[in-house]
Amino acid sequence: MFGFLEILGGLALFLYGIRMLSAGMEKLTGEQIQKWLERMTRGRFRSALFGTIATALIHSSGLLMVTMIGLINANLMTVEQTIGVIIGQEVGTTLTAQIVAFNIGNFNMVFVVLGVIFFEFFQNRDWKKYGEISFGIGIVFLGMTLMSGALKDLVEIPWVSDSLVAMGQYPLAGVLAGLVMTAIVQSSTAVTSVTVAMGISHVIKLDGAIGVILGANIGSCVTGFIASIGLSRAARQASMAQILINVMGVALFLPFIAQYADLVGRTSSDLPRQIANAHTIFNVTVSMILFPFVKQIAWVAEKLVPQETRTAKEKLTLYIDDMQYSVPAVALTEAARELVRLGEAAARMFQQSGQALLQKDAQAANFVLEQEDKFVDPVYKTLVDFVNRLIQEDLSIAQQKRCFQIKNLLIDIERVGDMAEDIAQYATEHINNSVSFSPQALEELEQLWKHTYRTFSCALQAFQENDKLLAKNVCGMESEFDKLYWQTRQRHIERLEAGICNPEANVIFTEILRNLERISDHADNLGVSVMRA
Repeated sequence: MFGFLEILGGLALFLYGIRMLSAGMEKLTGEQIQKWLERMTRGRFRSALFGTIATALIHSSGLLMVTMIGLINANLMTVEQTIGVIIGQEVGTTLTAQIVAFNIGNFNMVFVVLGVIFFEFFQNRDWKKYGEISFGIGIVFLGMTLMSGALKDLVEIPWVSDSLVAMGQYPLAGVLAGLVMTAIVQSSTAVTSVTVAMGISHVIKLDGAIGVILGANIGSCVTGFIASIGLSRAARQASMAQILINVMGVALFLPFIAQYADLVGRTSSDLPRQIANAHTIFNVTVSMILFPFVKQIAWVAEKLVPQETRTAKEKLTLYIDDMQYSVPAVALTEAARELVRLGEAAARMFQQSGQALLQKDAQAANFVLEQEDKFVDPVYKTLVDFVNRLIQEDLSIAQQKRCFQIKNLLIDIERVGDMAEDIAQYATEHINNSVSFSPQALEELEQLWKHTYRTFSCALQAFQENDKLLAKNVCGMESEFDKLYWQTRQRHIERLEAGICNPEANVIFTEILRNLERISDHADNLGVSVMRA
C-alpha cells in the first residue's frame, strides 16, 4: 500500500514540477511565443516548427492544444494551420522524456535550492520566473526518483509483476494501459515519464514500455477532445484531427512492436534512454509520414464532424476565448486586439454622430444609439470580465502591467462610445425640434469634430502599433484642441451676447463642446498610456 502512495506522491510532485516549469517558461518566452504564433502559422512548415518549439519550451502539448482550440473557436486559426501545429507538437513533446531519462542522482537538489534562492532572496518579482524554472526542474527529478524507488518494491507484488509481463507479451494491453492512464491524469508527458521511471527501476521491458507510450499518445487526445465540446465545428474538427493523427501513428507501429523494440534497443545500452528514444523516434517518424497529408487529414476531420444541427449563437467578441487563459501571452495579445476592435467601433459611432449633427442625418443617429446598446456595451462588459479573470492567473510583472493598461483603456474607449451616444441624442433633438445653429457655429463644430476624430483615430493606431512617436503627436493634438476649444467657446459667448444664437441652440452647442473635449481627453489618455508602456 505504501508503495502505491509513494508512486502517487512521486507522480504528484512530477506534475507539480512540470506545471511550475511550464509557468516559468511561459513567463520567460510567452511574448516570443506570441510573436512566433503570428508569423509562423501562415504556412504548413512554419506551423509545424512553431508547434515543436512552443511545446518544447512550455513542456505541455495538452496546454498548447487547448490554446489552439481556443484560437480556432475565435476564428483566428484554420484547421489546416492547427494540424501543422499538432504535428509539430508531437515532436516537441519528446524533449521532456529525453530530459528525465538522465540519471542526475541527488543533483536535483541543486535545482531545488537554486529555485528557493530566486524565490526568497531576489526582491525583483520578475526574477521569480527563473526560480520557477529551476525549482520545477528539481521537483520533476525528485518525483522521478520517488517513483523509480517505489516501483522496485512494487514489482515484487505478484499481480503487478504479472501485469507488467503481460504488457510485454501482449502489446494491446500496454496500449490500453497507457491510454487509460493518460486519460485519467490528462498528461501524456506524465505517463511517458512514469514509463521511463519504470525503466530506471528495470521493472518493465522495452516491448511493454513501447506499448504504454503508444497508448499515451492516443490518450493525449482526451484533453483536446474535452476542451472542444460545445465549441464551434472548426474547433471540434481540430480535436478530431489530433485523434486521427495519433490513432494512425499507433496503427502504423502496433503490428511491428517487436521489430521496433529490437531497433530501438540498439540506440543505447541504458533502458531509460531506450524508452525515451522509442518515444522520440515514434513521434518524429509519424510526424514526417503525415506531414505531407495535412489537407487530407483536414478533409477527413471535416467529414467526421457533422454540420451544426442548430444555428450557433452569434458571438460578439472576435478574438478572445476562455481557452486562451492557459497561455496568458496569447490571451493578452488577443485582448489587446479586441480592445482595438472596440475602439474602432467607438470611432465609427463618433463619426456617425458627427454626420447626424452636421448633416441632420436621423439614420446615422439611430445607428449610433443601436451600436451602443447592441455592441459596445456588451463587448465592453465581456472584455472587462475576460481581463479580470486573466489578472488572477499566474502572470509576470510585464503581463500584469499590460492587463491593467488594457483595463484602464477599456474605460476610456467605452466612454468615447457614451459621448458619441450623447452627441447622437443631441443631434436627434436638433432634428426633431428644428433647432438651428448659425453658419459660424456649424463651421466651428465641424472643425472641432474633425480634429477630435483625427486625434482619437491616431491614438487607436498608436496603441495598435505601439508607436510612441505617434502617441506623442496625439498628446500634442490634444493640446492644440484645448486652444481651439477655448477660442470656440469665446466666439460662442460673443454670438450669444449679440443675439445671434438662441437659448435652445446654446444648450446643445455647449454640451456638444463638452463631449468633444472629453473625447479628446480620452484620446490623450490612450497616447499617454502608449508612451509609458
